[in-house]
Formats: sequence, structure tokens, C-alpha cells
Amino acid sequence: MESLLREQWEVQHKHAPEEVLQRWRGLCGVVKNHKRRFRFTANLSKRYEAAAMRKTNHEKFRVALLVSKAAFQFIQGMQPSDDDYTVPKQVKDAGFQICAEELESIVEGHDLKKLKQHGGVTGVADKLATDSSTGIPSEDSESLDRRRSVYGTNTFQESEPQSFWMFVWEALHDMTLMILGACALLSLIVGIPTEGWPKGAHDGVGIAASILLVVFVTATSDYQQSLQFKDLDKEKKKVSVQVTRNGYREKMSIYQLLAGDIVHLSIGDQVPADGLFLSGFSLLIDESSLTGESEPVVISLERPFLLSGTKVQDGSCKMLVTTVGMRTQWGKLMATLSEGGNDETPLQVKLNGVATIIGKVGLLFAVVTFAVLVQKMLSHKWGAHTATRWTGDDALELLEYFAIAVTIVVVAVPEGLPLAVTLSLAFAMKKMMNDKALVRHLAACETMGSATNICSDKTGTLTTNRMTVVKCCISLAVKDLSSEGSVSEMRSQLPESVLKILLQSIFNNTGGEVVVSRDGKQKILGTPTEAAILELGLSLGGDFQAERQAYKVVKLEPFNSTKKRMGVVLELPEGGLRAHTKGASEIVLAACNKALNSDGEVEPMDEISINRLKTAIDEFANEALRTLCLAYMELENGFSANDDIPSSGYTCIGIVGIKDPVRPGVPESVALCRSAGICVRMVTGDNINTAKAIARECGILTDDGIAIEGPVFRELSLEELHQLVPKIQVMARSSPMDKHTLVKHLRTTFNEVVAVTGDGTNDAPALHEADIGLAMGIAGTEVAKESADVIILDDNFSTIVTVAKWGRSVYINIQKFVQFQLTVNVVALAVNFYSACKTGSAPLTAVQLLWVNMIMDTLGALALATEPPNDELMKRPPVGRKGNFISNIMWRNILGQSLYQFLIIWFLQKHGKTFFFLHKHADSDLVLNTIIFNTFVFCQLFNEVNSREMEKVDVLRGILDNYVFVIVLGSTVFFQIIIIECLGTFASTTPLTFMQWFFSIFMGFLGMPIAVLLKRHFPVQT
Repeated sequence: MESLLREQWEVQHKHAPEEVLQRWRGLCGVVKNHKRRFRFTANLSKRYEAAAMRKTNHEKFRVALLVSKAAFQFIQGMQPSDDDYTVPKQVKDAGFQICAEELESIVEGHDLKKLKQHGGVTGVADKLATDSSTGIPSEDSESLDRRRSVYGTNTFQESEPQSFWMFVWEALHDMTLMILGACALLSLIVGIPTEGWPKGAHDGVGIAASILLVVFVTATSDYQQSLQFKDLDKEKKKVSVQVTRNGYREKMSIYQLLAGDIVHLSIGDQVPADGLFLSGFSLLIDESSLTGESEPVVISLERPFLLSGTKVQDGSCKMLVTTVGMRTQWGKLMATLSEGGNDETPLQVKLNGVATIIGKVGLLFAVVTFAVLVQKMLSHKWGAHTATRWTGDDALELLEYFAIAVTIVVVAVPEGLPLAVTLSLAFAMKKMMNDKALVRHLAACETMGSATNICSDKTGTLTTNRMTVVKCCISLAVKDLSSEGSVSEMRSQLPESVLKILLQSIFNNTGGEVVVSRDGKQKILGTPTEAAILELGLSLGGDFQAERQAYKVVKLEPFNSTKKRMGVVLELPEGGLRAHTKGASEIVLAACNKALNSDGEVEPMDEISINRLKTAIDEFANEALRTLCLAYMELENGFSANDDIPSSGYTCIGIVGIKDPVRPGVPESVALCRSAGICVRMVTGDNINTAKAIARECGILTDDGIAIEGPVFRELSLEELHQLVPKIQVMARSSPMDKHTLVKHLRTTFNEVVAVTGDGTNDAPALHEADIGLAMGIAGTEVAKESADVIILDDNFSTIVTVAKWGRSVYINIQKFVQFQLTVNVVALAVNFYSACKTGSAPLTAVQLLWVNMIMDTLGALALATEPPNDELMKRPPVGRKGNFISNIMWRNILGQSLYQFLIIWFLQKHGKTFFFLHKHADSDLVLNTIIFNTFVFCQLFNEVNSREMEKVDVLRGILDNYVFVIVLGSTVFFQIIIIECLGTFASTTPLTFMQWFFSIFMGFLGMPIAVLLKRHFPVQT
């Protein structure tokens, strides 16, 4: 079966071609309920519609852009005029001078003419009653409500969630249940006239009641799953941005944005609404999601239009929000397009294959069973010379045979298998959310269980991301800043000229900001690295706002992970230009040819000063400190904003050493990964000595491992890569493409299942390439999160290990459920087929088989697919890329239990009447069939307990920790007692004696010692 599944039912867990998705759907020949079976798979027809709609929108937006570019030259010379626009009365009454429709047409049409008529970007800000520096001036609810009523809210239309009754309606679409419903109706039509009321209605009512029970239990389970996915979707949509409102800058949900807000955007952010560029530097916007154009667009005051849903590829800016929600380009696109659902997971497809194969076998058995039963009936009538005379009883008997055949199909087609994957994933995703991991793509949850490699960032993932400057080397002198008062002491020792240039560098060449919070306290915004350096500047007595106001920024280049540095050019008050740069210590140091000495004088760098600085860098790095170099240079007046900031000729101000302690629990988590057969590799942009020190502290770098630098890695030949890649445990000074190359080699050359962490925009290719992309929830950009499969909300490596544990749990739980369900399938088919051939009747009626189907399908999935993970999962090797899903161990358990259960049923059918002294009993057949049914059910219940462990003997360990399992087991026993003792007329059962109950339960219980026997004395090679 495994080879058949691999040939026809294998899909990639990411980016599967649509022809492959279409192929496996075409192979699903035996499907009882299309609506339910394919609910959590991609809707390919909707995707084709979406692709066509997207293409149309791309064309429309491209035309708008081309028109605006063509008109730009002509419009520049026009005189502004307000004659063409009249402010609507309701807008004027609300205190504004421009309506939402006008703003929409300006941004959507890239209409520079209209923008100029309204006084440019500042004119629009004034008409929106907002300040381009401090934002919306008032935050009282009344004024905000007025703004909402005129311009709308930043929310998007969503499809209405399905109600419970829609799930009931979908459950009723099961073809076999519809056929059984028709059988029940025919049974009532024929039974009541021939046998009278109420006796003639018992069979029909029994089947109808069973169908309703199955439908409602199925609908309840599916409805609960939908609610869990809805909650997770809400979490996925939680996005925050930096907003200035009423003079205060703070993080705010994008759904709270209003027209007139001032939004701060930087690399990796997604533009949250349509708006206009106020100020910024080197802003490049990726508009491919809207226009289809891969070339990034330069945004400036000349072309200030920013569209919702586009992404910041480079630079930073302040944006004035003009249009929100369904009025934006993105909102309109989302309203007209259907995503077409998530791709189905490999396990879903594989289990669809299992369900189809077994379904076809079951259909064959059902047809043969029906044919044998009819043949026996005809033979009996022929022998009694009544072949030409048919009564109502004959019609009822024939109908009962047909119902049994249909019910065999109900039991034989394991429709619940693919849905059990979804149930288990929904349960795991909900629990993982509590463990600080947000799963964006279903497949990642199960794929993480097969992971053999984790390529992790250092900063913030393995370390705490709470940074402080503890050492520095300023003016060629090393200072320890870890003790109290050491910063003040250094300040008193530094020459005034050095302190001035140092504070100028710290406060102007930064991606961070110091703002005043609502309580009047200073608050540092920015990355932890920037925050640490700004904190040093404040401790040295610097004033952030005074420094920023003293100099005009001519050009700013944000930090780039390829260049590994950032820079700024300032216009000095006394005249002249000065460039500052900051970044990876050895890279910036290599760009310096001069340094500040202890007297604050600039002197050329000789071998002694170079060695002193390099020694300081190595000393800091060996203490696991992150090192950055600060430098500056004087520029000639000929420099313009269009020129690149120089890459050499700098004067070194100094080196700072930033401490970022290893997160508690990380060494233990790395050790746990190693015991689980998962290789952890560190990929970082830091200095190699810093990386090695941290890696040793975490337990990543071992004696037989290799630490390599990105530039060296890039130069390796294919043959060298083949030899070195398996040994690489640390890669330092790596670029995003180095990470991508490493991941690609591990996946393709070595067939590893690779999980990769990333937080920056440039990590998107590696996250996309990896089997599982893990984005950081705190430090990660929106672009990185969008490319990821799982978002680690607390940026903690230990959470990644928890995700791996849950992934393994999902995989094992599905295997447990498959083992349990296939056992029931095999026994139910064998028993009914054997009985039909041997006795001409089936021991299990349609109602009984429906109850068995519910035990093994919906209730079995609830019990086994929701088992929480345990520590034992991380002591076994990973499945990897080519592991067998239905393993030899599972086949041993399935066939062993099936044989035992079949022999028990066979014994009861053959010798049951003698064993229970039923020959003189008036209803001996009914009593015996009730005992067979009861024994069969208890065999399944105890086998459900056996299925909790496929290899271990102790199946009861931790059983009380899974309350769902206990409730399902308890409720099944309770309803089984009700069916036997109280519902005899409808379920074709009769009350049993104490000894008969004891026998049924004991025979079921014997399945547990049989399982122990199989596990201990019939070992199977995995």
C-alpha cells in the first residue's frame, strides 16, 4: 500500500503544482460526502477565478501607473486651483475639508493634478484636520467617531462563518446515509402495512434515528473544528504598526488606523492603508501584490502614492493615511478575490489515498455480500417452491440485505481518515497558540514532526534580545561599562571633541528613536541593538531631540544585511557635510584609515593601532559580545543626496561590545533536539568568535563540528560543499543568500527536512525555500512573517522545539487513529462477508454498523487524534522525508488484533448457542447476535486503548491527562449499555445477563494481553 500511496498520492508540503493537486482529486473514486471530504482542501476552481481576477487588477493598476507617469511632466507646470472641487456639506459639518471619495481618487489614480490642487501632501493633511508631525490632534471618542463616520474604518469584508445548521446540512449530503435514509423510508412504507404499527416501523425508525445521531455528532465535531480555525485566523491577522497620534508615538493595531494618522514604516513592513509620503529616505516599495510588477518603485515627494498591501523593500518613511478599509486598493482586491483555501497537507492527501483504496475494497465486499445474501434467499425460495411468490416480508428481507450492503460501505469507506488529520491539526494549532507558536499553514504542523535540521538565528532566538553595552574601545582605550558608575567615569575621561562626535554618531546614525511616553518618561523605540547604543548615548548625557534638531539629514541608508552596515550624511550648522557609518566591526574597521586617539585628535592608523582595535574586537567576541564599529568622515561640499555614501576613508570613533545573554532553557532544548535526532545549526550575521562563543554555551558547536564565515562558504566548490555542509554547525557573517544556499543544499543534496528561522525582509527566500519557515513574532518584519509557515510569538528557540514536539505528536496521533480504524475496517468486512457466505445473514444490522462507524470515525478521531505530546516523542529519531506512514509495526498490530477479533466472532457464531446454552431460548438468534455485537464493540473500545501506544506495552500511561479520550470512552460505554438494555426494538438487540455482559467485556479486555504478546514476541524491524 505504501508504494501505491507514494506513486499516486504524494504531494509536496509546500508549493505543490496545481496539476498534482488536480490528479489526486481525480483518483478519489469512492467518496461518500464530497462537501465534507474536501472541506479543508484547496478550492482549485476558486483559485482559477482568483488568478483571472488578479490578472485583470494587475492590468488596471499598471495602466494607472503608466498614465500617472506620462502625465507627470505636463502637470508640473500647472497652477493649483480649487475650483473643480466642492466639499460635501456632511464632511464640512464634521470639521474636514476633503471627502473620502476625493482622497480615494487621488491615491487610486495616482492623480498628481488633483493632489496639487489640494495643496500637495501638507494641504491634504490640513484638510484632514491633522498635523504632519503630531498626527490626529485629539483622541476624544467623539472626534474619532466623526472621523470614522466620514472616512470609514480600516477593516475588510470577511465571509460569513458557517452556522451549525450548515454543517448538519453538509453531513446529510453523505451518499450512503441518503441511501440508508431511502431504505428506512421504504422499510416504513412496506413494514407498517404488513406488520402493523408500531412493530412494522421499528427497523425504519431505528435506521433513521441512527442516521440523525451520526449526522449531529459529525456536524458538532466539524463545527468545533471550524471555530478553532476561526480563532486562529483572527490571531494571524493581528498586525501592529508605529503610529503618531496626538503627539505620541506608539504601537497600534492596523485595524485602529484612521484617515489622518501618521504611520512610520521601515524595511519589511506592509503598508497598512492607502496614503501619501510625508518624509523619509531611500524608500523602495514592492507593489507586485497589486500590479504584478516585480521591479520595486521609488517613492518620494514627487511620487508620493502608497498603496495598502504593498511592502517596504528598503528605506523608511512617515506616511499620511488617506484611505482605509474597503476603500483602499487592497480592500477592493480582497473583496473581489477568493483565496481558494490552503493547500491540503501531505498527510491529508495520503489518507485520502488510504480511504479510496480501502473504500474500493469495501465496495467490492459490499456488492459480493449483497449478491451472496440474495443468492441464499433465492435458493431458499427455490427449495420451498415459492420463487414466483413474493410477499411483503420478502421485500423487507431484501431491503434489509441492501441496507446491510450499504452499511458495509459506510463502515468500509474510512471517510474520517483525512478529516482526522484536520481534527488533529486544529487541536495542535490551538494548543501551540498557547505555547507561543502561531501556525500559518496547516502542512507546517505535520512537517515539523519530520524535521531533521533546524537552522536558527542567534540574536533573539538563542539569546534574550535584551541588549546592553558592557564594553567599549573609544579613542583606542578599552573600557568596562558593566559596573555601576562606569559610564559616568568614562564620560569624564573622554575629550569633549570625542564625546561630541560619539553622541552625534549614536543619535543621528540610528534606526531607533527616543520619544516621550504619555507618562512623561523617555522611551526608546527600535531594535534591541539600536536601543542598547541609544541607552549608552543617554547615559553619556546626550539629548536625542537636541542632536536630531541640530543637524539636517542629507541622506540616510538603513542597515542592510548584505552590506552589514548603515550610514547617514549630515549637514553641519557651521557648514560642511559629515558621513557617519556603523555596522559589523571588522567590515567598518576595514573601511577606516584613521582613528581618534586618547587626546581626541585624528591620526592615521598604523599597524599598532589596527592590532589594538582587532584585539579589542576578538576579546569582546570571545566573551560572546556583539561588536559594532562606529566611524565618520568629512565630506566635500559637492556631495548630493543622489550619490552613494562613501564606503572607505573613515575615521574610527570606537568599538562597542553588546551583551545579549543566552536564553534560559536553550542549552537544554538543544540537547533535547540532539537526542531527538535533530541537528541544530546557528546561522548569524555576527562576528565568528561571538558566534562560536554563544554556540558553545548553547551546546550547538561540538568538537567534530565546523564554524565557517559566509564569505568563505560562498567560495566553496560543489565538491567541497558536499563534504563540509553536513559538518557545518555555525555560519557567521552570513548573508541571506548564504542561508538560502545552505538550506537548499541540505534539502536537495542531503534530502534533509529543514526548518529555518528568519526575522528580516531578506530572510524571505530562505523561509520560502525551507520545508518549514519560522518567523520571529517580536523581531520579525511583516514580509518575513508572510513568507513563514509558523510564527514564533516569543522569538524563543525553546518554542521551536515545542513546535517540533507537537508536529511529531500530530504524526503519531494520526498513525494511532489509522491503526485503530483499519482494524475495525478489516474485522467488520471479514465478519459480515464470512457470515453472509456461511449463514446467509449478517450478524451486525444496519443500525449496529452505523453505531460502530461512529465509534471508529468521529469518536475515534476525537479520542486518538487529540492526544497531547509527551517527552518520549523527543527520544525517537525523526521520520524524515521518506518514512513509511503505515509502518510494519502498524500492520503487525492491525493484522494481529483483526485475527483475534475475527476468531472471537467466528467462535460465537459457530459455538455461541452451545456456550451460552441458548438452544432452548425462544430468541436464541437475537440473544447471540446481541452478544456478538456487544463483544465486537468492546473489542473496539479496548483496541482504542491499545492504539495509544504502537510499540510500548504500557498503554495506560498518561491516559487521564487526555480528558477527551476519557470522555469519549466513558460516553461510548454508557450509550452501548443504553442500546443493549433499552433500545432493543430499534437496534435489534435484547437485554443481556450479567454473565453475558462479563463475557463481552472480558473478550474485549483480552485484546490488551494479545497486544502485549504481539509487541513482545513479534518484533518488527522499523
